[in-house]
Amino acid sequence: MVLIAHISDLHLSNADFNESMFLKAVDEINDLNPDMVILTGDLTDHGYYSEFLQIKDFLKMFNSSLFAIPGNHDAKNIGYKTFEDLIGDRSWKLTKDDENLVILGLDSTTPDLSQGNIGRLQQAWMENELKNCMVENKFSIVAMHHHIIPIPGTGRERNILTDAGDILQSLISHEVDLVIGGHKHVPHLWQMDHTLFVNAGSLSSYKLRGKETNSYNTIQISDNNIEIYLNKLDGNKILLGNFQRKI
Repeated sequence: MVLIAHISDLHLSNADFNESMFLKAVDEINDLNPDMVILTGDLTDHGYYSEFLQIKDFLKMFNSSLFAIPGNHDAKNIGYKTFEDLIGDRSWKLTKDDENLVILGLDSTTPDLSQGNIGRLQQAWMENELKNCMVENKFSIVAMHHHIIPIPGTGRERNILTDAGDILQSLISHEVDLVIGGHKHVPHLWQMDHTLFVNAGSLSSYKLRGKETNSYNTIQISDNNIEIYLNKLDGNKILLGNFQRKI
C-alpha cells in the first residue's frame, strides 16, 4: 500500500500566506506518516528568490520525502531558474519498484504567463514513459500544476493548458491511473474512462473562493483500491471516491 499526501498552492508571500494553516497541515500530515508528499506548484506567490528561500525552510518541516513541481506563480520573475537552484528539477520521474508505481512530474508553466503548456518535447517524453508503464503493467501517476479539465465553482474558465486537448488524449490513450494538480484552489475529482483527475485546493493561501477552506488530499493506493480523501483544515475529512484499481 502507498499513501500520498497531495498538497498545492502554498503562495508564500508577505500578504497571501497563512502560516498557521501551513503549520497545522504539517502536523496533520506528519501524523499520517505518508510515503511521500507531492506538491503541485505555486510554492511562492511572486517567484522571488527571497520567497523561495523561505518556503524551502518551511518544506523541511515535513518528515516524509517531498517532490515538487512549479506553478505559474513560481515561474514569475525568473523564478523557474530559482526553483531549479533551491527546490529541484522542474520535471522528474519517480519510481517505486516495490509498489510497481511510476510518478511523472511535469512542468506546465511558461515564464511570466498564467496559462499552462506542456509542449511537444515534454509530451513526447511523457508518452514514452507511459508506454513503458503500460508494457510493464505499472500504476502510473502524472502530476502537473495546471488543470486539464475545467473545474466547477471556479468562475470563468481561463489559464487552462493551451495544449489541453492533446495532453488529455495522451493521458487517456496511455491509460494513466491518476492525474493530480492544483491551480484553481478548489478541490475536485473527475473520472474519464479509467483515469482519475484529482485537483487539490490551496493548502495555505488566503486566496480562497467562496466558502472554500484550506485543504489537502490524501491518496491511498492498495492492490485492489484507490481511496481519495479531501482533508479540510477546519477538521472535516471527506471521501472523494473509492475506486477499484485497474489490473
